[in-house]
Amino acid sequence: MTSWQRSRPLRVLLLCCVAFVVCAAASSGGARACWSPSVTSCADCLQRGPQCAWCFQEDYLHGTEQSHRCDLPDNLRRRGCRPEFMERSDVKVEVDATLNSTQVSPREISITLRPGSEASFVVAVKQLERYPVDLYYLVDVSASMQENLDHLKTVGVALSLRMTQHTSDLWLGFGSFVDKPVSPFISVHPSKIDNPCSEYQIRCRPAHGFHHVLSMTGNISEFTRVMKRQRISANVDTPEGGLDAMLQAAVCQRAVGWRPEAKRLLLLMTDQPSHLALDSRLAGIVTPHDGRCHLDSNVYTGSTKMDHPSLGLLSDKLLENHIYPIFAVEKMQYQWYEELVKLLPGSILGKLGLFQAPNLIDLVVDAYKKLLSEVAVSVSVEDKAVSRYWVSVSPICPRGSTAKDQSCSGVQPGQTVYFNITVGQRSCPDDGEDEDVRMLVHPVGYNESTVISIRSKCQCKCGPTGRCGGNDLSPCRGSHHGVSQEQRPDHGHMKDSSSEPNRSCKADGSNVNCSGRGVCECGKCVCEQSRLGVVYGKYCEMDDFSCPYEKGQLCGGRGVCVSGECVCEVGWTGDSCSCPTSETSCQSADGLLCSGCGKCVCGKCVCTDPKRSGDFCERCPTCQLIPKSSCKSVDCHHSRGLSQKEAELCNTTCALHIGSKTDSSERVSSGRLVGTFLCVCALTVLCGLVVVAVSRLLLQKKVMPRGGAGADLGYHCTGKDLSYIPTTNEKTVTYRRDRPPDQPVEMHIQVPKMSLDDHWQF
Repeated sequence: MTSWQRSRPLRVLLLCCVAFVVCAAASSGGARACWSPSVTSCADCLQRGPQCAWCFQEDYLHGTEQSHRCDLPDNLRRRGCRPEFMERSDVKVEVDATLNSTQVSPREISITLRPGSEASFVVAVKQLERYPVDLYYLVDVSASMQENLDHLKTVGVALSLRMTQHTSDLWLGFGSFVDKPVSPFISVHPSKIDNPCSEYQIRCRPAHGFHHVLSMTGNISEFTRVMKRQRISANVDTPEGGLDAMLQAAVCQRAVGWRPEAKRLLLLMTDQPSHLALDSRLAGIVTPHDGRCHLDSNVYTGSTKMDHPSLGLLSDKLLENHIYPIFAVEKMQYQWYEELVKLLPGSILGKLGLFQAPNLIDLVVDAYKKLLSEVAVSVSVEDKAVSRYWVSVSPICPRGSTAKDQSCSGVQPGQTVYFNITVGQRSCPDDGEDEDVRMLVHPVGYNESTVISIRSKCQCKCGPTGRCGGNDLSPCRGSHHGVSQEQRPDHGHMKDSSSEPNRSCKADGSNVNCSGRGVCECGKCVCEQSRLGVVYGKYCEMDDFSCPYEKGQLCGGRGVCVSGECVCEVGWTGDSCSCPTSETSCQSADGLLCSGCGKCVCGKCVCTDPKRSGDFCERCPTCQLIPKSSCKSVDCHHSRGLSQKEAELCNTTCALHIGSKTDSSERVSSGRLVGTFLCVCALTVLCGLVVVAVSRLLLQKKVMPRGGAGADLGYHCTGKDLSYIPTTNEKTVTYRRDRPPDQPVEMHIQVPKMSLDDHWQF
């Protein structure tokens, strides 16, 4: 046996002990999940968790601390708090089904939360067969993009023809950018402000942060004509202002002409990285971007006044305006933008050697297919409350698609994706007041969203009166944290000199204030605290620990102690809540209660028939021939609903049936007893005969001579054996006398050989 096998019983014992300790700790933790000495108000109580409730019933646990008003609802109810006097963390979710939607539903949801609580709801996103598409080209027109800009002049018609396979309504728009027109991003030499390419003897456009050139149009010829008129510009540093221009193209919806019902694609084309937030400090610009549109005559006027937007701000604005960004970058900058798109939900990155028309068309078509096949959502909360809430999103993808993080890929047109969203509240505002928070659920790339209106309840109403259980202290009370050392009971007498004025603190027939377990203040008892439990009552005469214990736990751990009696949980009863009310533990294998021959008492069968035994009264050695139906007649006990005459007839028949069964069982038992007696007698006689026969045979064998019985016993001698048999049997008998000792007398007797049939003769 190995050491592990030898120690196996010890391991099992230790494992059981650990399991018991863990279960006991969990039970204790659940019981104390709400109560705490630091809880002094309803608001404090409800912040302990959604499972907690506050009892504002005025006479609840009279004389105890305010902290005992906070507990689990079941415990409060058992201790006498009525449900209408409980302030609870009720979570409400209301869905507005009146607003119709073709893609995202529901459109509006209202939620009521408290700190520690959470609510779940489902948002459905349906993929349509065909969508109108708006595609906005945002192009870097710095000098290094001259060759690429020429390739764009023919992309309009080719792209329109290619997209007819996926949509019959394609609109195009165009805008350009370079960088912020301030030093050190551009040259501020007078000769280069209007023409930054003057040193190359080329006429260029002035540098600009963003210039909106062409609003959305379905006229592809107009798009091609505008593209042919575009000229390049120039700047000094390598990074460009692409992200700054992208934000303006997203938020300036009226100027750009984004259609509400269309899928919106924003294609950024550049061969350099982009400036990020805080880069503008090099030019002395320290004002953060406000995320608003600042176009004047289609020119971005805030370029020299505000910093570049942060990636977080850009991401929010793209989602808020349902923009799906596409980055077409030169292959040398692919790695830089690869890290960037991870921070912008729904972004697509394309690596192109030269921005030729076929490559751009493939990039746009692939991005559109991905937009349709991948459904994802993004949840945003107001900045003022983002730290006080948490959100969890779980997609439920249709058949044939794959779930990944918060999205489903491979979704086919006409399929619906469901998102199970859970919102939870961590805490209340610093002022502790109620607040309203707005949350948005954005399906990425869709022009519809779900608005979540959250009502955060941090205060307690406590019923129509608004009184939460006497939180205000009486002016004559010194402290609400318990009984002071000088006021504690001493051998049944209080150290209080003014006993007569405190007569209202004495129970009838008692000479002790507050039953010796509290102090009298302002004519009312303030009960002392006890390590065993709560002392309460008008005269501190009640507690929640003077109840029977079961297996070391008060009320067996299945109830609470109220006024010295256990108030059991549902499903338990008894003085110590040790008896289950359910009778399932008494059902035998045949489905009957105690095999139909007993009663279920405290979860165990008590047999009504003295001849029966066993856990389910299933054993009966003396009534094996009696059918089970004799214990309980099913027909008789199912006579409910019959008329009075039919019921009487049933009862009479059943009584006769049971009586006849009883008589027959007695006759059968008597016959079996007689048979048993006769069998025992016969066996006794037989055994006696066998013993006598065996004894006789043994006696004969003992008295027979050796030679005589040999033949009868079947002993046969061979020829070899006969040579050793003497013809005569000789027996020598020697007699010795004392004198003379040296002359013994010897006598020889010769016995002739006898036949086996002869007997000895003397």
